[in-house]
Order: sequence, then structure tokens, then C-alpha cells
Amino acid sequence: MRIFLAYIISLFLFLASCQKENPEPVMPPASDDYTLRIPTGFPTPDIPLDNTLTLSRVTLGRLLFYDPILSADNTRSCASCHAAHLAFSDSTAVSLGIENRPGTRNSPTLANVAYQKRLLREGGIPTLEMQILVPIQEHNEFDFNILLVADRLRKLPQYTKLSETAYGRSPDPFVITRAIAAFERTLLSGDSPYDKYANQGKLNALSAVQKQGLELFQSDRLNCSKCHEGFLFTNQDFMNNGLFDVYADSGRIRLTGLESDRALFKVPSLRNIALTAPYMHDGSIYTLEAVIDHYQTGGKLHPNKSPILKPFTLSNLEKSALLAFLGSLTDMTFVQNPAFR
Repeated sequence: MRIFLAYIISLFLFLASCQKENPEPVMPPASDDYTLRIPTGFPTPDIPLDNTLTLSRVTLGRLLFYDPILSADNTRSCASCHAAHLAFSDSTAVSLGIENRPGTRNSPTLANVAYQKRLLREGGIPTLEMQILVPIQEHNEFDFNILLVADRLRKLPQYTKLSETAYGRSPDPFVITRAIAAFERTLLSGDSPYDKYANQGKLNALSAVQKQGLELFQSDRLNCSKCHEGFLFTNQDFMNNGLFDVYADSGRIRLTGLESDRALFKVPSLRNIALTAPYMHDGSIYTLEAVIDHYQTGGKLHPNKSPILKPFTLSNLEKSALLAFLGSLTDMTFVQNPAFR
């Protein structure tokens, strides 16, 4: 993984340096302004100075996100593994790449990915622009070369024209990585019933049962909010949740080489969690009920298991309340937003 990460970083720096060989980007017209709709209670996300949001950049990124032209055989797109109706996640344990090659990990939601730090399950990629290089070159995903993707795009007038408008240059790796990242930064989700209750002052947005579930979620007895905290419902840390005694996937140790990082994975966001089954890094648990059952046991005795995890017991009514609260994190406005399709 460390060698792979070094390759990705080197490739990204090389592609970024290519910008110097081109004329200065043409500034988009005022009509190209884009206003990011930030949910109530959310901070303003950090956006790179070389990739500020404009309408043409977001439009180009959306087209690329849904276009299988990014894959070697023109059969897979970003949306193949990140479906809008599933909060930009997938419904299978691991997604399939070209020629139905199975992936290695469960596809996470892209909701609020603009705020995510240290991308991928072991946190090896620092920016969205760099992350886009991963599926394009990955053998079990797109199995392609971004330079060849650019060659394809330059043959299509629609892409050439929009690329010139968005970045002042014809389609190239700089444009591809930044346009898709620009679109992904617009995927903000913060209008669920929970948000209406907690951030918009609508006290009746949650039912009595959902409020009971929220209390359980935040209690020291369950400790859910110790890992799934803040507006993202994740501390963005790397932890072992006792899923297995022995893990087929070694996790963050692939990046750091530290034994203390063996079988540690990034804590996922719980936003829209009712739509993003199956769960865990490998998609091995298929229902939220089964996830709760796992945590009630306290997890397997892996040496790196987080000390936060402790056994607890829920009554049937308490379990139903916790499930009801988790369901309140579903943002149908986000899922059904035509701007994201």
C-alpha cells in the first residue's frame, strides 16, 4: 500500500506540474458562478484554490461521474459503485469493476465527502483530486490510464467545449481529476429529520421513539457517539471494532507498517445509514439489526480492538428505538436531488 500510495502521489504531482506547460486558465464568466448550498449547522468545506466551484466545473464533473468512458471497456463509471438512490453507496458487499471483477472493500457513501479527510479505508489519500486516480488505474475497477481517458474525451466536442469553459484548457488529467472532485464536493447531505430537529429547531421532526433512540445513541452505556460524533457522525479516526479474530484485510497497516494499525479502518459516517447496506469495510453484515447485535457482544477479542467497545444489552423496545433514530438520519432531499443525477 505504501508503494502504491507513493505511486499515486508521484503521478498526481506530475499531472499537476503539467499545468505549467499550458497557458493560464481562462477565468469563467460571472454567469458561471456556483453557490454551494451548505446545510444549516454545517461549516464551510475547504475547497482548493485551484478548484473553486463554478457551474461549468460542477456540470463537467457530473457528466464524467456518470460516464463509463473512464473505464477501459466503457462499462463502469463512478456511479456504478456510488448510486444516487443509495446515498452514493452500493448495495453489494463489494462492487464489481470491469469484466465483473470483484472489488476488495465495501463502497462508502459519498455524502458530505467534501468534509472527509484521509480518504479510503486506511486513509492513504489526502484529497478528492488524488482519490480519483485510484479507481481509474485499479485493475479490479476501471483498469485504465488517465492519459488515455483524456485522449477519448478530446475526441468529443461536448467535453472539449465544456472543459475549455471550466478550466481554460482541453480535457487532460488536470481537468478530469478536478472536475469530478468539484462535483463530489456538492454532494452535501444535511436535511434529514434529525437535522430538522437538531439544527433547524423543529422539535416535532423526531418522534418520541426516535428521541429515545437518540438518547441511547448518545449514552455512555452504548458509546455509539464516541466514534460516530459531530455533524458527520464520524470522528474520522481509524479503529478496530472487533469484527473478526483474524482479518483477511490487514487494514491501515498496509499504509503505515505499524502493527498497532493492523485491522484498523476508518470510522464511517452514519448519515443515510439506512440506505447504505451492507455494512462494515467488507460488507459482511447485511442489516442494521445485525450491526447492533454485533456491538451488543462487545466484539471479538482482536488485540487492536478499541477499548471503547464494551458489551451491552438492549430490550426489544430499546433496539427498535435505536433503529428508529438511525432511520432519522436519512435525507430524502439529498437522495432525490435532481442536481446530483
